[in-house]
Amino acid sequence: MAEAGQSWTDEEVEAIVADYFAMLRLEQSGERFIKSEHNRQLQRKIDRSKGSIEFKHANISAVLEQLGLPFVKGYKPRGHYQRKLLIAVEKKLQNEGGLHDMLTGSIEASVSDLQPLDFDPAPPAPSEMRIPPDDLRRIAGIFGDPAERDARNRRLGQQGEKAVFEFERGRLSCIGRDDLAEKVRWVARDEGDGHGYDIVSFHGSGDRAEQERWLEVKTTTGASVTPFFITRNELRVAKNNPEQYRIVRLYDFNVKRRAFELQPPLGGKVKLVPSVYKARLWQTA
Repeated sequence: MAEAGQSWTDEEVEAIVADYFAMLRLEQSGERFIKSEHNRQLQRKIDRSKGSIEFKHANISAVLEQLGLPFVKGYKPRGHYQRKLLIAVEKKLQNEGGLHDMLTGSIEASVSDLQPLDFDPAPPAPSEMRIPPDDLRRIAGIFGDPAERDARNRRLGQQGEKAVFEFERGRLSCIGRDDLAEKVRWVARDEGDGHGYDIVSFHGSGDRAEQERWLEVKTTTGASVTPFFITRNELRVAKNNPEQYRIVRLYDFNVKRRAFELQPPLGGKVKLVPSVYKARLWQTA
């Protein structure tokens, strides 16, 4: 067995990346597998310890998280990965047919319509933004900025809006407000994108039972920390209507369909980074 601290060879890295993505494909397709059995098979193949293999799997999760892609559940991302691991992940995403499209939700995932939305009690705690290494930024450039990628993915966006629309109707019905459930509107689909939000729902209970909730849905197949785009119009509507406005962030959408809400003011919950500029030609005299 390889000694602790001994560098992984190219062959070992390729083997563990192949095994990791085999598990990820199964998970994204809703198929069962046993991680410990995969680990045992790898131990026989590359002569590494159980703990060493688990640590390397967590390294792969860290790479995928920073690329805004889903990772295998149970392998919490851990940084400090080798450059050769980055290159092996890049090669796998580029060369394995349909893998990147499946992970980003560009093609239908077989389990996405089977899982109900599962809301977290609170959004993730703020954390310092990690600066990815140059190689990771280069790889991210090949596959596209995660926020831009998700924003372009109309199929994923519409699926997310549909999930929230159905969730809100079901939530109101469950608390005995069928009258309000029938009034929930999917305005982005039926009236266009100019409102600054996608769904109009209602609180449904308490003193504000019939007060509207304006829900702007942001969907990703990646982790909860995956960045997302927000428009100037959405920011303006959020700032002017903090009681009604909510951003509903859907993540891990291919499998778990988890979610959390962000309530204005947004400044203390997200870091807003300018990313688009308007270019106007200089006028000549």
